[in-house]
Amino acid sequence: MDSASFIAAADRHCQTQGARLTSLRRQVLELVLDYDGVVKAYQVLADLQRLRGIAAPPTVYRALDFLVATGLLHKVDALNGYIVCRHVGCSHEGLILVCSQCGKVQELDATPMLALLREQAGGEGFAIGPQNLMLTGLCQGCQA
Repeated sequence: MDSASFIAAADRHCQTQGARLTSLRRQVLELVLDYDGVVKAYQVLADLQRLRGIAAPPTVYRALDFLVATGLLHKVDALNGYIVCRHVGCSHEGLILVCSQCGKVQELDATPMLALLREQAGGEGFAIGPQNLMLTGLCQGCQA
C-alpha cells in the first residue's frame, strides 16, 4: 500500500474509532512513513521542526502516543522507537523482525503465537500483558 492509500485508510480507521487524524497527527504519521526501519521520536521532532519551524517535544510525543493507541504505529521499546503498522484496522500484537546488519524492519501479526504463550503462562498462574515482540537476525537480503 502506498503512503497516500495508507494515510486515507488511517483516516477512515480513526473515524471508525471516533477519533480524528488531525493535520499534526497526519504529518507525524507521514514522517514516520518516510523511514524504512525504526524511527525515534527525536528524528520525528527534527523533521517536524524542519517543516513547521517550531515544534515542542511534548507535541510529537502526544501525536506518537495517539498513533500507537489507534494501532497505526507500534512502539518498539527495545529500540526506543516506532514503526508503522501496515495492518490498519486489525487489532493485533506485532512480531517485529529487525535485521541486525542493514536495519530493515518487518512486522508480522503475533496474535496466534502469543495465544499459545498466554495459554502456557496461564497454566503457571501468570497473565501475559499486551505485547509487541522484537526478534533480531538477518533479513533475506543480508543472508545472501
